[in-house]
Amino acid sequence: MNIKIKITNLEIQCTVKNTPTGKKIYSMLPVKAKINTWGKEIYFSLPKNNIMSEKDAKEVFKLGEIAFWNQGNAIAIGFGPTPVSKGSEIRLISSANHWADAKKPSELKKLEAFKNGEIIEVLKD
Repeated sequence: MNIKIKITNLEIQCTVKNTPTGKKIYSMLPVKAKINTWGKEIYFSLPKNNIMSEKDAKEVFKLGEIAFWNQGNAIAIGFGPTPVSKGSEIRLISSANHWADAKKPSELKKLEAFKNGEIIEVLKD
């Protein structure tokens, strides 16, 4: 399953993981939301859902991994250090499910150009 994350002129192609979270989010698409920024992370709310924390939920992500932040009911995309990171790691405030991967992880660094309130879309590809 493939998706694209679109924000103004940037499109990021991603592959959805075959996990309960990946399947649930894919079934909810398309979604459109306003982004929030937190250090080198953007996040945005999803419609109400019953996505549960998975057994491999984690706080530290690699560049290219797309998270579903359970506590905030939001998709979180880290591309560098956040206020709770140790060194250069990509650390979320609390555990999240890894549900998708960017096909070109370095493209996520372009998200730094966007500000709170800009519109993001996640679409089936």
